[in-house]
Amino acid sequence: MDLFRKYLALLVSGIVITAALLFYLLNIPANREANMLERFLLDAMAPVMQPFSQAGRFFTETWSGYVDLVNVRKENQTLKEQVKQLHVRLIEGQEASQANLRLNRLLEMKSVTKPKTLTASVIGEDGSSWFSTIVIDRGSSDGIRDGMAVMSAEGIVGQIVKVAANSSRVLLLTDHASGIAATIQRSRARGVVKGKGGGLCALEFTTREEDVKVGDVVVASGIGGIFMKGMPIGEVTMVKRGEYGIFQTVTIRPSVNIARLEEVLVVLRGGYE
Repeated sequence: MDLFRKYLALLVSGIVITAALLFYLLNIPANREANMLERFLLDAMAPVMQPFSQAGRFFTETWSGYVDLVNVRKENQTLKEQVKQLHVRLIEGQEASQANLRLNRLLEMKSVTKPKTLTASVIGEDGSSWFSTIVIDRGSSDGIRDGMAVMSAEGIVGQIVKVAANSSRVLLLTDHASGIAATIQRSRARGVVKGKGGGLCALEFTTREEDVKVGDVVVASGIGGIFMKGMPIGEVTMVKRGEYGIFQTVTIRPSVNIARLEEVLVVLRGGYE
């Protein structure tokens, strides 16, 4: 035990002396030439100073690398947030551009429509198997009444069926309860466009002798005074003449894409008190 204490004391003494010499050598003024003793100590301590120097550089580089990594992470997070904000702004800009195009088309339709019209936005819909209706953000306070026609830039949408102070329900032309007097634009064959669900309509009460072909354009005949004459309704997609009966079966695809409808025009004429 005494031997251990003896060598331990020598070891500690050696470390202290070495540290003191290192401290002394590292603090030699740079503005004067080292004396003989200092040069001797520098040469003698060089092998000892090298590992300490290498260790110091290692820890310095490691710490610098860690700091740089933290900074890179912060910059990366900042860039991610900026990209998210730019993406949101891009989507908002595209949405505004699309809305502007739709409204311009409505304005063009409004300018060529003789009766006074009112622009409205779609705020709700009912696409169940029994009813096909939408809700718009205009009502009796805007002069809307039951029975008024509703259209878009592509053609006829439907008819007002229920009116509240600030909203109205529109019965779509694809609903089974809807009926519009119509004409085949090419041949002038007449019938009544009835909703048949599934986003389609049928031209009923058209006799077998009438000239109707796939691709024909169907427009409102103007009979009844609700829907303006010549307003587009849809396109014939199927014609079937059975062996029996006096009428033919005609299927129509509406001109208006109901599923993507966002704005409409209400024709402020007619209607029911």
